[in-house]
Amino acid sequence: MQVKVDWSQALQFVGQSSKGHQVLMDGNSGTSGASPMELVLMAIAGCSSVDIVSDLQQAGQGVEACSVDVKAQRAETAPKVFTQIDLIYTLTGQGVDANEVAKAIDASMDKYCSVAKMLESTAQINASFVINP
Repeated sequence: MQVKVDWSQALQFVGQSSKGHQVLMDGNSGTSGASPMELVLMAIAGCSSVDIVSDLQQAGQGVEACSVDVKAQRAETAPKVFTQIDLIYTLTGQGVDANEVAKAIDASMDKYCSVAKMLESTAQINASFVINP
């Protein structure tokens, strides 16, 4: 895996994946793009969502939508690492089984989500879910 980040202006940087996908990062005001730390939170939500939706589909669950609300707390002094991350998954679909959702979330957090595994050394990660029919 390889990426490149180029300085654009002020404290704005453009990250580019090896496949050409770009993302604007704003390290100052955050008005022009997400901050690098916001991208980390998006990464844990995205990484775990891939695991969870995939597991639920394989289990024959009728998942139609998945969204994640993430709230985090950071250390007060540098390095201002995340100390707590709360993920709330909202899954939509007919007949989605809460036990299957709990198993999928646990598997993601405990084994499959690389981003969560990297962050767990500094942050308490809490995951919960809501199922909408």
